[in-house]
Amino acid sequence: MTDRIERSGLQVDAKLAQFIDTEVLAPIGKDPQSFWSGFTALVSEFAPRNRALLAKRDELQAQIDAWHGERAGKPLDQGEYQAFLKQIGYLVPEPESFIVTTEKVDPEIAEMAGPQLVVPVLNARFLLNAANARWGSLYDAYYGTDALDAEPAQGKGYDPVRGAAVIAAGRAFLDKAVPLASGSWADIDDVAVVELATPAQYRGTTQKGRLYRSNGLAIEVVIDPSHPVGSTDKAGIADIVLEAALTTIVDLEDSIAAVDAEDKLLAYANWLGVIRGDLTDTFEKGGQTLTRALAEDKALTTSEGETVSLPGRSLLFVRNVGHLMTNPAILLPDGSEIPEGVMDAVITSAISAQDVKKLSRFANSRQGSIYIVKPKMHGPEECAFTNDLFDAVEDLLELQRHTVKVGVMDEERRTSANLAACIHAVKDRIVFINTGFLDRTGDEIHTSMRAGPMIRKGAIKASGWIQAYEKRNVAIGLKHGLSGRAQIGKGMWAAPDRMAAMMVEKIGHPKTGANTAWVPSPTAATLHAMHYHEVDVFGVQEEKAAEAIPGLDELLAIPLADGTNWSEDEVREELDNNAQGLLGYVVRWIDQGVGCSKVPDINDIGLMEDRATLRISSQHMANWLLHGVCSEEQVLDSLKRMAAKVDAQNASDTLYEPMAGNWERSLAFQAACDLVFKGVEQPNGYTEPLLHAWRLKKKSALVDA
Repeated sequence: MTDRIERSGLQVDAKLAQFIDTEVLAPIGKDPQSFWSGFTALVSEFAPRNRALLAKRDELQAQIDAWHGERAGKPLDQGEYQAFLKQIGYLVPEPESFIVTTEKVDPEIAEMAGPQLVVPVLNARFLLNAANARWGSLYDAYYGTDALDAEPAQGKGYDPVRGAAVIAAGRAFLDKAVPLASGSWADIDDVAVVELATPAQYRGTTQKGRLYRSNGLAIEVVIDPSHPVGSTDKAGIADIVLEAALTTIVDLEDSIAAVDAEDKLLAYANWLGVIRGDLTDTFEKGGQTLTRALAEDKALTTSEGETVSLPGRSLLFVRNVGHLMTNPAILLPDGSEIPEGVMDAVITSAISAQDVKKLSRFANSRQGSIYIVKPKMHGPEECAFTNDLFDAVEDLLELQRHTVKVGVMDEERRTSANLAACIHAVKDRIVFINTGFLDRTGDEIHTSMRAGPMIRKGAIKASGWIQAYEKRNVAIGLKHGLSGRAQIGKGMWAAPDRMAAMMVEKIGHPKTGANTAWVPSPTAATLHAMHYHEVDVFGVQEEKAAEAIPGLDELLAIPLADGTNWSEDEVREELDNNAQGLLGYVVRWIDQGVGCSKVPDINDIGLMEDRATLRISSQHMANWLLHGVCSEEQVLDSLKRMAAKVDAQNASDTLYEPMAGNWERSLAFQAACDLVFKGVEQPNGYTEPLLHAWRLKKKSALVDA
C-alpha cells in the first residue's frame, strides 16, 4: 500500500513528496508550503478542464462513428464529409495570418540542422549515452555497422583491412564536406598545411586535432600518430568526430512503462540528474565495471587565438505525457488521481528551473529556456490548454513568461487537420513540430473505425494521406515562421541494425526541409549527421516556402479497402504480422516494465518498438474484426501461434516469462488479447489504459509473490 503524506489537500506519495521538497524545491529557494498550496490551486483549475477535453474527444468520436454508420456502403464524398466535420467542431476556421514570436531559443533548435535522439528516461545508461551523443566517432560508426560497404571485420581484435576501408570512407566524406583547394584528403600527409576550397570552414584547434564546419555542423579531425589507427595513417589521423545529436528528447511517455509513484519518482530523479549534471550509471561490460557520466565541454582555440567552449552534450528536451492518463502518485482532494500531464508539467519544469537559475554543473539551455515536448494533443483547444497550463506553471515557479517552451507533436488527425490553428495557440512558446506517422496512423484507423475495413498495414504507409500529412507539416510550419525559430522534425528510423538502408533512405528527411529527424541510437545519429552536411536544409526551406500547401481532400482521404477480397492466406499473414509485433512488445511492457526496446519482427529483424507501433497493430486487428474481415477465432489463433514464436525469440532472456500454454496465467497474453478484442472501445485507440491496468496487476503480483 502506498505511503502518502498530505500536502495542501493533495495526498502525495511520501517518497515523491520528500524528493520534491528536498531535491527539487530547496535548491531553487522555493518554499514548500507555498509550492504545494499553489500546486493544489493549479490542479483545481486544470483537472476539470483536462476532463472536459477528454469528454470532447469522446463526443466527437461518437458523432463520427454514427455518421459513418449511417452511410455504410456509400462512397466517401469529401465535400459532405468536411462539411460534417466543420459542423461538429472537428475542423475549425484557419487563423488570420501570423508568424510565431518565440524568443530565447538555443541555436541547436533555431539555427542548426541535425539528428535528434529520443531516449527512455528510466534507463540511466541509455540516457547518458544519448546526452553524450552530441559528438560521435565516424570511424566507429562505419567500422561497426553495415553503413560501410566492405567485408565484415575478421577475428576478435582490430581488423586492419576493414580499418583501411573505414579510413578511405572517412576521407571520401571529408572530400565532400570539407573539400580541398586541390586534390583529395586521401593524398595528404600533414593536416596542418592543407588548403581548403573554402578557408572559412577551418575554425581552429581542439585538444585532439583540428575543427571544421560544414552547413553549421562541426567536424573534428583527430590527429594522433601514436593511436593504433593513427599510426597506420600517413597523416596521423586517428578519427573523424562529427557533431551528431544536436538535441535529445528525454522521454517520460511512449518509450517507458511508468504506472505508479515508484516509476514516476525514478523518471523525475533521472531527469534531475541530467539537468543537475551529476547523473552516473555503473554497469558490467566485457568483464569490467564501468561508470558512465555526462561528457565535458570541448575546448576550441579559434584561428584568431580565442578560446571558446563547444557544448559536449546534446541539448535536452523532456517529453511529458499527453492529456489522457492519470497517475496514483498524487491523489486530489476528492480522492481521484492527478492528471499525469499536469503533474509532469509542474515537476519537470520545477526540476529544469535549476538549469534556468544556473545551478547545474553543465548548462542545458544557454538561453535560460525549458523545453517540453507535448504529445498526443487533439486540435487547437488542447494546445491552448497546454499554453495556459505552462503559463500557470511559470507563475507557480516564478519564472518569466514563456520560459517554458513547447514542442507540438503532429501525431493526431485533428491536430494535422488544424495544424495552423494549433501552432497559433502556442505561437509565443513553440519551438518544435514534427510528424509521427506511427501514432498518426493509429489515430487514422480509430477515427474512421466504422467507415469500413482498412487496407493492409504495410500499404497504409504508402497511401496518399500520409504524403499530404508529411508535406503539410513542413509547409505550414514554414508559412508561420518556424524557420530560424524552431525545429520542423521527421519521424524515427526504426531499424537500428540496418544502417546501410538508413543512409540511402533517411536523407529524404532533410530534403523535405525538416531540420531534424529521429534516430534510434548514438551511432545512427553520427551516420545521419552526414546527411546534413550533404543537404543545406535552410536553403531547402527557402525553396519549400514557395510551394503550395496540400489541401484537406488529400489529408482526410480514408485508407479504406473498398471492394477488396483478401484470400484466407492474406488475412492470416496480416493477422500474424500484427499479432507477432503486438505480443513481442506487450510481453516486455507488462512482465518487465520495458517501454521501448529492439523487438524482433516476424522475420527476426530487430525493430525499435514503442506504444505507437502497438497502437497501429491493435487498432488494425480490431478494425478487421469489426468489419468481418476475420473472426475472433482467427485472431485468437494468430495470437496463440505468434505467442509461441515470441517465446522462441526470447528464449535467451533469463527474465522472460513464456506465454504459450500459459494462456490463463500470462498477464501479458491477456493484455494483448484485450488490446485487440477491446480495441474499438479504447479512447482514440490508445493502448495506455489497458497497458497500465495490466502492468499494475503484474507489479502487485510480484509484490505478493
